[in-house]
This record gives sequence, structure tokens and C-alpha cells, in this order.
Amino acid sequence: MSTERRAIRRRKEWRNLGSGILYLAPALAIIAMFLFYPAIKTGWLSMFRTNVRGIPTQFIGLTNYISNLTSEGFQSSLWATLLFTVMVVPATMVVALALALLANEKIRGIGLFRTVYAMPLAISSAAAAVVWRLIFHPSQGILNTVLGAAGLPTFGWLTDPRIALISVALTTIWMHIGFTFIVLLGGLQALPTELYESAAIDGAGRRQQLRHVTLPLLSPVLFFVSVVLVINSLQSFGQIDILTGGGPAGATNLIVYEIYQNAFVQNQIGYASSQTIILFLVVMALTAVQYRVGSKKVHYQ
Repeated sequence: MSTERRAIRRRKEWRNLGSGILYLAPALAIIAMFLFYPAIKTGWLSMFRTNVRGIPTQFIGLTNYISNLTSEGFQSSLWATLLFTVMVVPATMVVALALALLANEKIRGIGLFRTVYAMPLAISSAAAAVVWRLIFHPSQGILNTVLGAAGLPTFGWLTDPRIALISVALTTIWMHIGFTFIVLLGGLQALPTELYESAAIDGAGRRQQLRHVTLPLLSPVLFFVSVVLVINSLQSFGQIDILTGGGPAGATNLIVYEIYQNAFVQNQIGYASSQTIILFLVVMALTAVQYRVGSKKVHYQ
């Protein structure tokens, strides 16, 4: 009798497993089509020399990877991308946290400011880049107009190789503030008020409460935001294409734009595929480092 019950239970488990797979099949098919298959094919193409139509013509193994890692252009693009990420991520987190702290105050009309602070999230990167290109225009842009009217020197924000990357970083910081602000504000609003009341009774001021209560409790949210910002910064493309086109003199030729140029302008699909795999490994390595270092400072309770 017990053997028959086990058999019935086993058949029921298999039916449940089949039903679960059936329900998941549409989502798994979409993920496989748009994620797994492109990733596998990219890795496969990276080991071939391809023609102008992207069709593999000759197996060359790791030659594309070696050529990239020894290429001064790719190395320069990689370092520019890392520098760009270093400029964007900390500044975005600091500004968004300051805005979230202000918007978390219970004062009249604060809802309007929350809406204004979150507005960059609703604007596409292409539209934002077009607006910022007008702001940075050397002769008609509002930025140089204000500087000139104040008697200050003007700059070629997008034409000077020394500051072009900074200008693009400023645009990217503004674009990322909306998402970061909303996430941090949500984290702040979820913090228990009892801890602040206890800290106030113990004589802790605003600065001490921020340091010893808010930041430790908000550390999981800060950690999540930092990981997302690093990944998004490493994959920046739209604002680069519209603002500078990788120039001037390659100063803003970030790695994703380099991949785009090699794949769709020069038609070197195999070479660009190897660059994509290298970027993927860089993202994975930086994310692993963030988890290794950041997880020690995150307090989940």
C-alpha cells in the first residue's frame, strides 16, 4: 500500500512539474530568444573573422581578443569608460541622496518637488541628450551665454577634449538622478521612525542621525543603487552618440560606442563581438568586486 502511495505521489509531483514548465514556457522562450541566444551567438562570432554581412568566414580562435587587448584604441576606450563610471556613479548617488533627504521632509508642497526631482526618469536618453547639446552649444548655448554675461570664460563643452568627457558625465548624472532619487526616497520612507525618536531623545542631532541611523539602515538600498549605476554607466551609448559621436579626438569614445562603430560602421562583427564579451567580463568583475567589498558594509537588520 505504501508503495502505491509513493507512486501516486511521484506521478502527482511530475504532473505539477510539467504544469509549472508549461506555465513558464512562454517567458522562457522570450528570454532564450532575446537573451541567451544573442549571448551564445556573440561568443561564437567572437572567434571568427566575418564578412561585411556578419557571416563567419574563418575560425581564428582568440585572435580577436588578443588584438583588442593589445590595441591602443580599445585600451583608451576602456580606460575612458572606467573614468566616466568613476565620475558618474558617486556624484549621482550623492546628489540623489541629498534630494531624497530634502524630499523626505514633511513640509507643505513637498510633493511638487518630488515630482520635479523624479522628472528625468520620464525623459528618454535621446531627448535629454538633444536638450543638453543645446545647453552646451559653444555660441548659442545657455551655459556659455550665462558665463559670458557674468564676465567669466566660456568653454567648448563638447569640442574640447579636456572637458568633453566631463560634460557627457554631467548629462549622464542628470539622466540617472530620477531613478536613483525614487529608489532612495522609497528606502528613506521605509525606515522606522522609532529609531529617530530614540536618537533625538539621546541628544543626537541631524548630522549624527544621518551618520549613525539613516546611512546604516539605508545601506542595502545604496548598495543596490551603486550596482545598477555602475552597470548603466558602463553601457552608456545614446548620449555619447548624440552629444559627441565619440569625439573630440576620441575623448568620449566609450566602449559601447566603440563596439557600435566596429560592428555597424566598419562591419567587423567578429571583432566587435569579442569587445562585447570583454565588456561583459568587465561588468561581471566590477559587480563581483562591489559585492565582495560592499556586502561587508551593508546592514540588512
